[in-house]
Amino acid sequence: MDFDLSPSEKTFRNEVRAWLKANAPHDADAEGDGDMNTFIERRRKWQKKLSEAGYVGITWPEEYGGRGGNFMDQLIFNDEMILAHAPEPINVIGLGMGGPVVIAHGTEEQKKRYLPPLLSAEEIWCQGFSEPNAGSDLSGLQTRAEDRGDHYVVNGQKVWTTLAHVAKWCMLLARERKEPNPRDGLTYLLVDMQSPGIEVRPLVQITGDAEFNEIFFKDVKVPKSQILGEAGKGWAVAMTTLLHERGTLGLALATRAQITAAELAEHARKLGRGADPLVRQKIAQHTIEARALQLNGYRAVTAVKRSGIPGPEGSILKLMWSELNQRMTETAVDIAGPAGQVGDGEGWKYQFLRSRANTIEAGTSEVLRNILAERVLGLPRSR
Repeated sequence: MDFDLSPSEKTFRNEVRAWLKANAPHDADAEGDGDMNTFIERRRKWQKKLSEAGYVGITWPEEYGGRGGNFMDQLIFNDEMILAHAPEPINVIGLGMGGPVVIAHGTEEQKKRYLPPLLSAEEIWCQGFSEPNAGSDLSGLQTRAEDRGDHYVVNGQKVWTTLAHVAKWCMLLARERKEPNPRDGLTYLLVDMQSPGIEVRPLVQITGDAEFNEIFFKDVKVPKSQILGEAGKGWAVAMTTLLHERGTLGLALATRAQITAAELAEHARKLGRGADPLVRQKIAQHTIEARALQLNGYRAVTAVKRSGIPGPEGSILKLMWSELNQRMTETAVDIAGPAGQVGDGEGWKYQFLRSRANTIEAGTSEVLRNILAERVLGLPRSR
């Protein structure tokens, strides 16, 4: 792979860099001073500003509000956002999964209806996949979608649903009928979160945030016009969603890992631990692994450029980053000693606590290893 950017790519990078320098708020200015409503509103405004400048939906078709760019443009933009420490758009689920899956499986009418307000953050999306007894084994889900002619009636429960408390649309995977193969008979619905019969309950995490939620559906009516793909064939649509989740997310995380490794080295120097040979060895190992992660990211880029869709290689990035990030945050807290467990001047304690979820969210490490064994290495299925 040619690691140098082409002249046009360098021009785009410089354009993005200059725009972010002039417009990006600092993380502290986008956090909302601990108030979730203020946080959401500030991030909405930031995403709208990005959208108006053409920096969200970079690879999406222009007729639906995108930029019509290529995947390298998106990768360059992601890298510059991280290097500038610019806050993420609020609609990360919609941008990373919702939009791409609508583009891949939606009707023309659905694309025109859902994509523009998703880009501007006028409508936030969430993902209704996991259930209390169907997390790692998604095909075991029990939320039912009963066919009532021109609509479905949905009953069931979803869990670990990011931003469900402010979302307008939910990508819901539900069971329409029982089949011998549990992956059959599933239907993928776009559910209006303001529909009667939906209850959202926050789940407070170890960090103190209520980022995730439970959703309860009781006799919720969903028009059949909101089916994505074909009725009873939702598993294929769900797999497209997950490929984009791990592929798109993984590429951004590959760059973020290098930033974290550099920040960790600076953290050690500030605390006067930079000369400690054990600390230096740990940080060197983290830096090497972060670089290896980035190189795997380049390999994933090549695969996407060929097919247009992220492949199972994206699972490598997510798996490597989640475990590496946990090790790096553990090292940061260890370097600080007992004080690192009490104060949080540089945010390392928060990052350490939040990193506990890295090996669970977006696919557990165990599930990702199975995916890599079967779909990348070609090993026989585990069951």
